[in-house]
Parts: sequence; C-alpha cells; structure tokens
Amino acid sequence: MTATAELLPFAQHNIDWWRGGVIYQIYPRSYQDTTGDGIGDLNGITSRLPYVASLGVDAIWISPFFTSPMKDYGYDVSDYCDVDQMFGTLDDFDRLVASAHKLGVRVMIDLVLSHTSDEHPWFQESRCSRSNPMADWYVWADPKPDGTPPNNWLSIFGGAGWEWDARRQQYYLHNFLTTQPDLNLHHEPVQEALLDVTRFWLDRGVDGFRLDTINFYFADKDLRDNPALAPERRNAKIAPSVNPYNYQDHIHSKNQPENLVFLKRFRDLLDEYGACAVGEVGDAQRGMELLGEYTRDGQGVQMCYAFDFLQGDRLTAASIVETYQQLEQHAPDGWACWALSNHDVTRHVTRWNLDEHGAKCFATMVHALRGSVCLYQGEELGLSEARLAYEDLRDPYGIRFWPEFVGRDGCRTPMVWESDNINGGFSGGKPWLPVAPEHLGNSVRSQENRPGAMLHHYRAVIAMRRNWKVLQEGAQDDLEAHGDVLTFTRRLESDRIFCAFNLGGDYVTVHRPEGRWELIPGIGAEDPARGSGGISLGPWGYTMLRAI
Repeated sequence: MTATAELLPFAQHNIDWWRGGVIYQIYPRSYQDTTGDGIGDLNGITSRLPYVASLGVDAIWISPFFTSPMKDYGYDVSDYCDVDQMFGTLDDFDRLVASAHKLGVRVMIDLVLSHTSDEHPWFQESRCSRSNPMADWYVWADPKPDGTPPNNWLSIFGGAGWEWDARRQQYYLHNFLTTQPDLNLHHEPVQEALLDVTRFWLDRGVDGFRLDTINFYFADKDLRDNPALAPERRNAKIAPSVNPYNYQDHIHSKNQPENLVFLKRFRDLLDEYGACAVGEVGDAQRGMELLGEYTRDGQGVQMCYAFDFLQGDRLTAASIVETYQQLEQHAPDGWACWALSNHDVTRHVTRWNLDEHGAKCFATMVHALRGSVCLYQGEELGLSEARLAYEDLRDPYGIRFWPEFVGRDGCRTPMVWESDNINGGFSGGKPWLPVAPEHLGNSVRSQENRPGAMLHHYRAVIAMRRNWKVLQEGAQDDLEAHGDVLTFTRRLESDRIFCAFNLGGDYVTVHRPEGRWELIPGIGAEDPARGSGGISLGPWGYTMLRAI
C-alpha cells in the first residue's frame, strides 16, 4: 500500500465495507444550492451531510461534477481533474470529503471513462489531423465507399452511432450524444491517462468510484456490424422501446474481452488504496453474465449492478427468483449492487404504481436480499416521478423522443427539504428544473415530525441491515416464489433470518419454518400468529424472523 493510501481514513479497517453496504446517490445539480443560481453545488452537499449521516448509509456516490459543457449534464467531461465552476472548486471538494469522513461516511464519485465531451482538449487535438500525437485517442474510421458510416452501430440516444468530422474527413464513434465521442482504449496511452485520472481522485481521498457504462470501454477493433436482434428478444431495459437501438444485438459495439484486461489494471490501482468500485452494466441481454465477468475476485471491480431491478415492469416474486437464478448461474462468486431508482429511470414509486405500503415493502425487501444497495436521493422520502411540461425539459434524450418518451428530467428535479416555500428549501433562486408541487408535502422537514413517515422507515431498514451482519454478508437460501409471496432465509454462522414479502394485493398465509423464531423489531413487520404455524400477511405485508 502506498504512503498516500495510508492516509485514507477507512482503508485500514473493514476494506470490505462495500459487501452488503448501502450507498446513497446524490445528483449534485439537484441536491442543495448555496449560491442562489438555481443549481446545486458541492458546498450544498457538504451542508447536508449531517442529514445523510442520519440515514445510516455507508457511503455517498456523487454524480459527475467535473468541468463540462453540460450537453449531457456532466456525463460529457471536458476536464477530468477539475470541478466545474457551477459546482464549486477543488477546495470545496476537499472540504466535502473531510466533512464526510468526520461523519463516518465514505465518498464515491462517478467516473465516465468510455467517452468524453467533444470539447475535451484530447478530442480537440485528436480531430485536428490523422497524424497528431492524439490522433488515435478516439475511435475514428473511414466512410464506406458510398460515404455512409463504417458500420451499422446505433447510438443509445437515437440514430447512427457515428458522426462525420469534416476536419479529419472521418467518422468518430459516439454511443451517446454526438458531442460525446468514444475513447479508444485499445490505445495504451488512453488507458494510462484514465488510470492517472483515477489516481488523481484517490490521492484527494475518495473511497471509491461508480463506473458509468462499464461495458462500453472497448469496441470491436475490426468494426464489424452488429447482427439484428429477433423481435422476441428485444428488451427496453437500456433504451426506451421507441428507440431502434433495441433492434440490434450489440456484440461488437460493446462487451469486448479486452475490457477484462483493463479492469484488472483498474482493480490493481484500487487495491493500492484500499478503495472500491461499482460498475453500471448497460446490457439488456447479457447483464448478469457481464456482472459475473466484471466482479471476479481480484480481477475486476468489487460489485456491479445490472438493470434487472430498474426495469419498467414491477418486480414480482417470480422475477426476483429468476434474477437470482441467473446471478447464481453466471456470477456465483460475483457481487450485485441493487438499485430500484437512479438518475436515468423513472422513480420506482411511479414506475410500479406503488402506494406507501408498497414502497415500504420494496424498501425493506431490497435491504434484506443478498447484495449491496444503492439509494437515489429522494427515494427515502417516497418521491414520485415529477410531471414536467415540454418547455421545462432539459434532457436531450427526452426532448428528442417526446412525447412517447419524456426523458429523465422527472427523476432529477430538486430535493425537497421544506414544505413552506415553492422551491422546497433547495434554492433561493429559480431552480434549473422546477420543484414538483406534489413533492412539497413529502419534504424532509415534514417527515421528520411524522413517526410513521417513509423517511423513518428507510432509517429503520438501513439500521436493520447495519445491525445484522447476516443481512450484509450472509448466504441466501431457499429463495422461492409462492404466487405473490417471496420467501428466503439469510444465514451466517449461527444466525438465521427468515424473510417473507407479499408483493401482491391479497391476504395470504405463509408457512413458518420449523423451530423457534422471534420478530425482528423496529421495521413495522407483521407479527406471525403464534402457535398456528402460519404467518398472515396483508397486501404488501412482510415479516422478518430471527431464529432463537
């Protein structure tokens, strides 16, 4: 371990905190504004860290705050090693890290390594000519004889995955916006530069990273066409159904074997510092298989999340069992990190049409299942997807496909801290996205004063997971679906916890396992009927019992 790594406050104890840990995602534009410009900033996050710590989470994940033209709101980076002035300064970031560590909260940041902004100096030089020192830093290709793109690859944001550049008279690859050219990680200097970026932030004290689009780092060297995908295999997990991206099997434009070699180099760097990473696997067909490949012990990142729990259809007992069966098949030694909501998908309360009882049931269930957990800001308040007018949209994805797909702005509206002003305590100026009026009644302040509120429920289930090591690291046995009911047992050494969740609208009776059990207190679970051998669960009811 390097001398720098020895300074990391959490590196010398429990470096495996991530296994079963809870990570709280912060979208910085929408968390807390301290300057009055209507945009959240790093100092705003720092000011709210006592609240974050009160949730009991292990870490925060901060979405990109790097210098950027903000065409994709920070996921188009023009300087990896500086803070965009709208968010503050590097000194502000250093204070944030120090404050978080004093409160016992680790700091993870979002690294976007597959592509940059077209305003990044690397791309500005690369596009100047075919012979400059950075000519090979991006994926460039000649047109076909008829002038069309070199192959049939598509962009997740719609249209061809190639953009013509008049200066080089070549196409460059972009898996997202045309202003987000893809880096060429086949070129060794690019890998070195990205590892240097990673080290820069590790030296500033970050405890880990969330890796955006981890399976997009490499494209096929030969630029072969992707085959068509049979209609019955098309899945809208990654792109909306209105997007023809779903018509291809993306076997050449991403998911390349070279990714594993680079991730080993990345992991070796993490291990120097006692840091960790969670990868976002964006693939509708091979998500679990890739999760297994990318989280092999010591060979890749510590954990990944696929989109199985972020899908549009409500999770059922059967679908959860199927997901874990795939996980066991493809990633028996891997580690999943589950998220129900994030900055890219409709909030799950709306997506699955949940009332408060349903939201509490899913919150408890995801903290009881084997794996780590990512919570998205406002999820702990039970916030629904905000309804925005077309003129209020900022997301280029939504603007392009409106109204069939309304984009991601509805899950990115500002956090609500207070109920007695139209900006919810987020800003003294006009927010960059309007605060949803329907959110004001669910503000932090209003819920603090309601004992049964969603906020207190999240604190309780997070505390439950923290207090029971078996829920963090234990094995998961007998995962079964009985109609709408999901049952399983968590086991670690002599500890056993039996869990039953009714994910439907009818009253059910669940058979209690043999032996002596007692109710785990503090999470509002239903108490089993003693002596009857059965557990009666109402709609969205659940129980968690500890063997005694």
